[in-house]
Amino acid sequence: MLINRFGTLFERLVRRIETAESLDATADPVAERAGRLYGGPRVRSLLAGTPLSHPLHPLLITVPIGSWAAAMVLDLVGNKSGARTAIGVGLLTAPLAAATGTHDWTSTVGGQRRVGWVHALLNVSAIGLYAASWMARRRGHHRAGQLLTIPGFALLGASGSLGGHLSYARGVGVDVTAFDPEVPGWVDVAASTEVEHGRLTGASAAGVELVLTRDADDTLHALADRCTHRGGPLHEGTLEDGCVRCPWHDSRFSLADGSVVTGPATRPQPVFETREEDGRVLVRHLATG
Repeated sequence: MLINRFGTLFERLVRRIETAESLDATADPVAERAGRLYGGPRVRSLLAGTPLSHPLHPLLITVPIGSWAAAMVLDLVGNKSGARTAIGVGLLTAPLAAATGTHDWTSTVGGQRRVGWVHALLNVSAIGLYAASWMARRRGHHRAGQLLTIPGFALLGASGSLGGHLSYARGVGVDVTAFDPEVPGWVDVAASTEVEHGRLTGASAAGVELVLTRDADDTLHALADRCTHRGGPLHEGTLEDGCVRCPWHDSRFSLADGSVVTGPATRPQPVFETREEDGRVLVRHLATG
C-alpha cells in the first residue's frame, strides 16, 4: 500500500540522517555554543518548561504552525490582509519556539542530535520563506507571497515529521520512567548499613533501578535511579541541600517528594515508600509524584 511505502521510505531517510556522522562537524559545535548560552539553571528551567511540568517546546510550536496553516486558508478565500497578519504572528512567535527547541536539542547526542540538526535547518529555511512571503505581501506582491508559502509549508511538514520521530520514536522529551514496572509489594533491596547519610547508593527492585540515601536525621529516601529527563544515573550524581543532582544535565530533584527543583527536567522523579526490618531496607510501589 502507498501508506506503507511512504512509511518505509521515511524510516530509511531518517536512518540515513541518524547515521550521517558528517553532520557532527556542524551540529556539535552549534549545540555546544547553545548549551553555554543556556547555561544558567533558571534559564534552562524556563526554556525546558519545568514550571509547567511539561516540555514547553511542543506547546509553543503550535502557534507558528497554526498561524501559517491559517494563512493558507485565508489565501484561498481571498483575505489578503488576514493572511499577511497570520504570517506575521507566526514569524513573531517562531523565535521563541526555536529557542525552546534548541535548548532541548543541546542535551541530545548521536543520531538524535543529527536528526534534530536537520529538523532545525528545515525550520530555519521555512521561516526564511515565510519572512520573504510577508515582505512580498507588504510590498503589494501578493501572488509572489502566496507562492512562497507553498514550499515553506512543505518544509514545515518535513521538519514536523522529523520532530515527531524524535519524540515518538526516539523518546526525546518523554519521561523515561513512564514505562517502568510497578514494584509488587515490599521488596528487599539493600542492607541498612549500605545506605548512609551523604552518600548515594544504587539498588534494584523488581527490575526498577533505584537510588537510596539518608537525611541527616536518618530518614531513608528511595527514588527511581534513571533521571526522568534523559535517563541519567542519579546514583552517580551529587547530594545538595536535600536534593539529588543528575550527573548528566544537572537537573535537581527533591529527596522528599521527587519534585523538580531545577531543570531541564520537567517531570518529577518517582518516589518509593521505604521501611527497615531486621537490618534490611525494603521498598514498595511507586508513590504518585
